[in-house]
Amino acid sequence: MRNDIKTRDDVFLLVSSFYEKVRKDAVLGPFFNDVIVDWDTHLDRLTTFWESSLFLKTKYLGNPLEAHVKVDKENNNIITELHFGLWLNLWFQTIDELFEGEHAENAKRRARKMGTFLYLKIFEARQAK
Repeated sequence: MRNDIKTRDDVFLLVSSFYEKVRKDAVLGPFFNDVIVDWDTHLDRLTTFWESSLFLKTKYLGNPLEAHVKVDKENNNIITELHFGLWLNLWFQTIDELFEGEHAENAKRRARKMGTFLYLKIFEARQAK
C-alpha cells in the first residue's frame, strides 16, 4: 500500500522522480535538457509550485505560463498536444508508482487542468503575433 502525498518531502520525491523520467524521454527531454541549466534550483521551484497547488499553504512566486510560451517560441512553436499528453502520462505514471490517496488524485486533476490551460495559452500566444 502506498501513502498519500502529505509533505514537502513527498512533493519533492514526486517532482524529482517525474523529471528524471522527463529528462530521459526522447520527445520531452530536449525541451527541458536544452533549457534548464540548474536542475537543483528548478526542482526546488517546481516542488514549491506543486506544494502550493496541493496544500495551499505556501506561495509560489513565478509565472509558468510565461515560461512555457517562451520555450514554445524558442522551439519554433512546435509544442503540440502530443507533448502535453506525454507529460501528463508520465506524471500520472509517477504518481501511481509512488502514491495513492486524495492528494495524489488531486495532483492528477490539477496537472490535467494545468496542461489544458497552458496548451491553450501557448496557442493563443502564437495567434497574437
